[in-house]
Amino acid sequence: MRVKHSIFAAMTFAVLLACGAPAMAQSSNEKQRAGGIAFSGADFGLGPDQGPANQGPVAQMRAAKGTTSPATHSPAPRPAKAARAVAFTAATGSAWMHRDVPAAWARGFRGRGASITLVDSFGTTYRLRGNMSGRSETLAHGGWTRKQASMVALDARMYAHDFSRSSSRVKLQSGFNVMNLSYGIFYRANMGDVNWNAQEESLIGYANSGAAVVVKAAGNDGVALTSANDAGRMDMLSRDLIGAQSVIFVGALASNGTTSQRASLASYSNFAGTNSTVQDQFLVVGVKSGAIGLMGTSFAAPIVSGYAAILKSKFTGATHTQIVNQLLDTARRDTIAGYNPAVHGQGEASLSRALAPAKLR
Repeated sequence: MRVKHSIFAAMTFAVLLACGAPAMAQSSNEKQRAGGIAFSGADFGLGPDQGPANQGPVAQMRAAKGTTSPATHSPAPRPAKAARAVAFTAATGSAWMHRDVPAAWARGFRGRGASITLVDSFGTTYRLRGNMSGRSETLAHGGWTRKQASMVALDARMYAHDFSRSSSRVKLQSGFNVMNLSYGIFYRANMGDVNWNAQEESLIGYANSGAAVVVKAAGNDGVALTSANDAGRMDMLSRDLIGAQSVIFVGALASNGTTSQRASLASYSNFAGTNSTVQDQFLVVGVKSGAIGLMGTSFAAPIVSGYAAILKSKFTGATHTQIVNQLLDTARRDTIAGYNPAVHGQGEASLSRALAPAKLR
């Protein structure tokens, strides 16, 4: 069954899925053709404030296992507009960035030699207002993820693959490739194999073969990556990327962590869960919603995509898998409040630690 590519806004996630989800497979072996792409409300600045996401890591994990009764998610207001202009310069970066980013630029590592492809929606009429670079702007979802990635990796080449216009195979550029996936595809959690279209088939293939760094937003239901949300749906794109050799799943912290001011998981963010393979492939970064007026793991993934490009500008001979492993292996745990691998995976991505060695093994 093929369903239309859809973006839904200003809805609860349960309503979103009820409106756009395909029918359940008749048997576990029956394949379904995937075409329904959905963002959660939090991806559009409408993340849920209630339910297990606000109960702390232990309660979140119990809720994911069904041992507590999660509350129904309800729409939350958009984040307040930035209190002041978020100035951006090539010397200091922007207030939402981790301080490691302008420090990397100062050393000459700005993403040169890397290509970042934003697989996203660029052609929809729905627009989001935010402030990433010192002035208020209204952009499509893909416009924001592309802007964010380009602000982190200043010299990387940016490409857009618009899934609102095409579901064709995603093109690999020459050289080093990063694929940013700030979206999910949801089906009933108990369905079997998905007969992916050319777009997702190519992305899963690149991750499995190590042909690109694939950075996947974890999602915004406050559940484990491998768990169903309150509507009984699960992101099957995430499911089918688990264990691939060059994939990173990215959750959101409420701020950039430091050893003196440790960061907590954002209330809406999905977390790693008890699957050890997911834990090994999961990172978190700060999404400072109060500064940019946007929220969601959609705006965590482009930060890590930019980090991957910056690493490539130093480690010019590194493979996609080496860059992925370096980011995962150098993540910090001492900047996270109550670090737990079942919540935070490997920890908070650390650009400075990842850039520290003279060469990669």
